[in-house]
Amino acid sequence: MLLAHDLEGPADAPAVVLLHSSVCDRRMWQAQRQPLLDAGFRVLALDFRGFGDTPAPTAAYSNVEDVLALLDEYGIEQAALVGASFGGRVAGEVAAWRPERVSTLALVCAALRGHPPTPAIAAFGAREDELLEAGDVDAATALNVETFVGPRADEATRHAVYAMQRHAFEVQLAGPEVAGDNTEPDLSAITARTLVVSGKLDVDYFGEIAEVLTARIPGARHVILDWAGHLPNLEDPAAFNPVLLDFLRG
Repeated sequence: MLLAHDLEGPADAPAVVLLHSSVCDRRMWQAQRQPLLDAGFRVLALDFRGFGDTPAPTAAYSNVEDVLALLDEYGIEQAALVGASFGGRVAGEVAAWRPERVSTLALVCAALRGHPPTPAIAAFGAREDELLEAGDVDAATALNVETFVGPRADEATRHAVYAMQRHAFEVQLAGPEVAGDNTEPDLSAITARTLVVSGKLDVDYFGEIAEVLTARIPGARHVILDWAGHLPNLEDPAAFNPVLLDFLRG
């Protein structure tokens, strides 16, 4: 199964693949797509399994293999990966397991498999589980928006994140529990030029991860956005886009 996706731009342009957060879907990149196209990139935005327009998984699967299958479908031998939160985790895993396929890597408030939870993120997870077990999907969705959308976001952005997260809960809760990939990546194997972006106002868990990624990925550079929460590309695209474009242009 190919993931639901949008592909725009000329076939001979350098490809940028946009990997979304687990509180969103590929629509989270709407404010980046046109600037990337205007800058001369081919832009591929996808929905992971159980998000957006991609059905929930029904058997064991690999997010990394799903991304690579989409690249193979269009003959994209090498691409820049831009990943937010969960999408950042997947981007790092693709770059570690198949370094020859990734030219450039931008990890935005990225997650990292196996990183120990801080008290703040553990409390969030426990409360989310409690609400979902009680069947209060609306409250669980609101909790995610409150936790992960920073103060610069306007009400329209908060509403959009709410809608994306609510839809993901609906799709995932209706599907069976299945296993995804679970092998921790060797970050030292990454050869892509790498930018790690974190938000000063994000949950502390992701700030810790940003420091680990910067330390373990060879040559990685870390930028802290003092105005940002967990989703800077949504919270203030006008401030975020130049950071991303300058990095991708090299």
